[in-house]
Amino acid sequence: MSGRLVVIGGGQAAFALVAKLRALADQRPITVIAAEASLPYQRPPLSKKYLLREMSLDRLLYRPEAWYADHAVDIRLSTTVTRVDRAAKEVTLSDGSKLDYETLAFATGATPRRLPVSIGGDLAGVHVVRDYKDADRLAEEMQPGRRALVVGGGYIGLEAAAVARTSGLEVTVIEMADRILQRVASAATSAIVRDIHRSHAVHIRERMGLHRLISENGRVTAAELADGSVIPVDVVIVGIGVDANDALAHDAGLETANGILVDKYGRTSDPAIYAMGDCAVLPWQDMRIRLESVQNAVDQAEAVAAILAGGSDPYDPHPWFWSDQYDVKLQIAGFGLGHDETLVRPGQREGSVSVWYFREGKLIAVDAVNDAKAYVTGKKLLEAGKTPDRKVLADPQSDLKSLLA
Repeated sequence: MSGRLVVIGGGQAAFALVAKLRALADQRPITVIAAEASLPYQRPPLSKKYLLREMSLDRLLYRPEAWYADHAVDIRLSTTVTRVDRAAKEVTLSDGSKLDYETLAFATGATPRRLPVSIGGDLAGVHVVRDYKDADRLAEEMQPGRRALVVGGGYIGLEAAAVARTSGLEVTVIEMADRILQRVASAATSAIVRDIHRSHAVHIRERMGLHRLISENGRVTAAELADGSVIPVDVVIVGIGVDANDALAHDAGLETANGILVDKYGRTSDPAIYAMGDCAVLPWQDMRIRLESVQNAVDQAEAVAAILAGGSDPYDPHPWFWSDQYDVKLQIAGFGLGHDETLVRPGQREGSVSVWYFREGKLIAVDAVNDAKAYVTGKKLLEAGKTPDRKVLADPQSDLKSLLA
């Protein structure tokens, strides 16, 4: 065997893994198999500054091309793995060639769900955003005065709505659930974000599904909603979640469940194979979860790199996320899943507020809207396993720093 590490995927997790290995002076041969034509790049700006044409693709690259040669990383663009032979420790590539490995890493990410073709999901003017080509196509549609329908009121959909509105489009957001952000945030946070969008003249319709899209000459022109109403539409942005790219792993006989199951060291059911980032289902606080965030992709990949380089520390995630919408920065520390109580605390500056989540009396998460102090304090409390004094927290005039004493 060559001792080679083969990394399947060319996104954040893949880059973080190989960069950390080289930083740890690990000299094993590394081959990265990247499906896209571009070198690895940042994805969060795709739905924000890149879509607004405030950033170019070259500014999104993690490293220029020379970095890979300088660090002896063989990166193969526009290439996919079609088969993993675990017995032979060999992968087959899309050009028909084969590559042996000693260690294999899945960093295959996730794919946005699309609307069914039966309701018009394949029409011109209907978009998802996952890579820079998706963003390029959508950017061409962002013309002032046009009418945009955003299907899905999660963070991706709402960020797209903010960009569309900033670009001068008329925007309607529909969400099938009782409220926007229902899967990922408290009712209090949903209300705050809803008010922000309505203040920017975004029309939000909750408990509203899409029946079908209407077209002329193959292009979307209107949308019939679940209540029978029809609204004119020039562009549709779909943000209804993602599915983990685990088919290759499943076909190779690895354990999967909308993601590749890994242990606290990032190992799959095959000890020679690891998985990280959006494609990995990891253990966390007696649960199995998939953390769809840049932060997790980096932290988990770097933890796996340390293990491959000879370390023994398990990956212990401290989740944090962010979302930029208009001039509002939402920062999230922790994971609010299963909360049974929230406390809303006004911030010191106009428009700043934080929502603190508790489960059985214990602090589990904080959402901070334009309130960096609340975010930093909450993050430190969560990392220390502390629950703040409720009276101090409830008093907006109290000093948050006192909670860390």
